[in-house]
Amino acid sequence: MKLANQASQNNERDASGEIDGQLILAPQLSKTDSQWQNGAGIISDGKDTNSQNQPTRKITSTAKELIIYFSRSGSTELLASKIEQQTNADILEIVIKDPYASNYQETLSRVNSERTNQDYPELNMQVPDLSQYQTIYLGYQVWAMTLSHPMVSFINTYGNQFINKRLAPFMTQGGYGQGDSVQRLRQLIRNQGDQGNTFASALVVDGNKVDRANSQVSNWVTQVNENS
Repeated sequence: MKLANQASQNNERDASGEIDGQLILAPQLSKTDSQWQNGAGIISDGKDTNSQNQPTRKITSTAKELIIYFSRSGSTELLASKIEQQTNADILEIVIKDPYASNYQETLSRVNSERTNQDYPELNMQVPDLSQYQTIYLGYQVWAMTLSHPMVSFINTYGNQFINKRLAPFMTQGGYGQGDSVQRLRQLIRNQGDQGNTFASALVVDGNKVDRANSQVSNWVTQVNENS
């Protein structure tokens, strides 16, 4: 029984991964809760997970599902990869012109200033025609109990292409829950002229526990597809 339980745990834990053929690095997954400090103990690579990789972009002419995500330190990218494994969806990483600093406190200072001034980051990416997709998975982090700013920028720029879509939010968070991030996401899309969209329930995973989320992801993807 002990060996069976251990095998089950090993199957559930998956700290490594690839996305668009590139290795995912998420060092926080090896840290305890006290080391992780609800996200405050983690640095990024200073390039929003792209210092050793090209921004993720897998776009085909046949897929009916698309994963759009932003990841600063790797957790949300790993979560996106798990969804891709379950769906074989196309994938598009949100890339901003000026990446956030590797140091958490520097990033926090910038984020606070952006939020106060409503001055969200400029995007640096090419977005395909979204009309072919029926379901779009939107991945982000919860920052200060709300939607992270690169996703705000993306919705403000491209949310008018969300027409008759099934929208499925997924997120990593620092231990305090999803906050008002889903409500904020929906309001931004409404502001862009929300036309015939439906929303799936959100997938919420602790940022330092994404490696243990295989079953959670599988169940959620099933629910999204059942209700689409």
